[in-house]
Amino acid sequence: MSYSQYFLFGIYPYIALAIFLLGSLIRFDREQYTWKSDSSQMLKRGQLRLGSNLFHIGVLFLFFGHFVGMLTPHFLYEPFISSGAKQILAMVSGGIAGVLAFIGVSLLLHRRLTEPRIRATSKPSDVLILLLLWLQLALGLATIPLSAQHLDGSMMIRLAEWAQHIVTFRSGAVEMLAGAGWVFKTHLFLGMTIFLVFPFTRLVHVWSGFAATTYTARAWQLVRPRG
Repeated sequence: MSYSQYFLFGIYPYIALAIFLLGSLIRFDREQYTWKSDSSQMLKRGQLRLGSNLFHIGVLFLFFGHFVGMLTPHFLYEPFISSGAKQILAMVSGGIAGVLAFIGVSLLLHRRLTEPRIRATSKPSDVLILLLLWLQLALGLATIPLSAQHLDGSMMIRLAEWAQHIVTFRSGAVEMLAGAGWVFKTHLFLGMTIFLVFPFTRLVHVWSGFAATTYTARAWQLVRPRG
């Protein structure tokens, strides 16, 4: 493994995660008025509802699927499902969700680039994050036919081991990617880059979306009349 590989997959992940966490915290603390999704619905609704719904349904499934699939140790699910069966499940479910998200983000990107009013009010970061998401989803879909060439789940386990080594600060993470194709590595790199630019884009509203779930456990508000 070359030095560039060690940097990209052994050091860069920590740089991206540090900026993701600290950058989000600093932006929330110092620039709360910019903490929003900057919806363009009032400018034009065309393609927004379909594109946004398809994208959010697909990408939320992919996020939680990757989170559980990549960070769950192999020994925990091995008694219930084999590595090969897990990979097929991931390919089918992830493929369906990936197609939905890809169609959705393509509609959103087309809308932002072709509608004059929306294009004029878009910040460079708005276009950049849509392009990154479009490319990331395209790469994710491209990994499916490659994964179909080895249905024993070996590559999936190696990718998961890499992620688990990174989040638990263990050495040897880069070696887990030995033999991984450029599509897999580019997909990993671009995913880390999205975390890196996250605090500087409208993606910060994702934090608010997750925080909103706390309302389900909030105590009832008591309202008493003055009289």
